[in-house]
Amino acid sequence: MPIFRLTDELVFPRPEWAGPDGLLAVGGDLRIERLLLAYRTGIFPWYGEPDPILWWSPDPRMVLFPDEFHVSRRLRRVLRSAPFSIAMDRAFDEVIDACAATRYPGREDTWITPEMREAYFRLHEAGWAHSIECRRDGALVGGLYGISLGRCFFGESMFSRETNASKVALASLVAHARAWGFALIDCQVESPHLESLGARPIPRADFLRLLADALDGPDRTGPWQIEVPPDSA
Repeated sequence: MPIFRLTDELVFPRPEWAGPDGLLAVGGDLRIERLLLAYRTGIFPWYGEPDPILWWSPDPRMVLFPDEFHVSRRLRRVLRSAPFSIAMDRAFDEVIDACAATRYPGREDTWITPEMREAYFRLHEAGWAHSIECRRDGALVGGLYGISLGRCFFGESMFSRETNASKVALASLVAHARAWGFALIDCQVESPHLESLGARPIPRADFLRLLADALDGPDRTGPWQIEVPPDSA
């Protein structure tokens, strides 16, 4: 399969033309207009230094439907005990920095490069990117961030410095997604952790159809505020 090289022109190849691993295109830039077009088309950037910008549209696509969020008994007890204070869009820069600092087994670098951090901070300032923060005694202990378009939230990354903190942040996102009528939360690629929380892979063609329908909804641009408790997820 060919890998398309992007130019300054604001255009993407069809996501169905991605290779078997989901890689679709290389190059281009991370300006707001291109990033929003990518997400609306079912494409996202994912790369690490010193690689060029890489654009992906995997098949299958990992998706969490809000009504399918799985809350274990242990997590339900945590949600009811409310050990963390939760906020939205109060510390986007802290959340993305914490996500960038998180390291996973077998991966010692991060895909949240300084260029990516700056691009998503611009999206946040423009009202498209949002964060959910969990704090204990004022200290940031968990959270997540992503992009909101129409009735879809595109999850980008999450982190946890205390057990269950990122799960509580996700529960808060799901609770608001239900309250606001969101159709889906895009999780991008398969992950056992997300699968344990109810996310599942669906064919890319199905994802693109669901996305097109979700984009018909009104954009909920920021800043966001807490409206429902996470234990309503």
